[in-house]
Amino acid sequence: MADPKKVRADANALVTELLQRLGAEDVQQLEIRRGGLRVKVSKNGALAVPVAVTAAAPAKSGVTVTGPDLPATSDLPTVNAPLTGVFYRSPTPQAPPFVQIGAIVNKGDVIALIEAMKLFNEIRSTGGGKVRRIFAENGQLVRAHQPLLELEPI
Repeated sequence: MADPKKVRADANALVTELLQRLGAEDVQQLEIRRGGLRVKVSKNGALAVPVAVTAAAPAKSGVTVTGPDLPATSDLPTVNAPLTGVFYRSPTPQAPPFVQIGAIVNKGDVIALIEAMKLFNEIRSTGGGKVRRIFAENGQLVRAHQPLLELEPI
């Protein structure tokens, strides 16, 4: 298992390098891969894409940095993906999402679906509380153990 401090230091070095290159060059997006870490930055507030990781590190200057075993961005409990697959917030494109920000969920409530190997798996909340943030977007690839949503205990 990688040392979280080393992974974070490597990620910070990559972010610094990318931000310098992004400012100096006439490009909209840059990406660097080193070892098992991939960092992608974009200009003009475009979303940075984390790949092949388990949890997001705190965002800095509009950049998302990710790496194995990095802590969640807050101390609040999260509901994590139990498997890798495509994340869906609702059972069908026309149906309302299972949960919204501000909704109250109980342990065991269905909060999403993850499609893996052409099977749709119901994702149930591992805790109860008020939904504070939803980390995954509809149709986004999520990795096993990646936080899907953050719960505020009530």
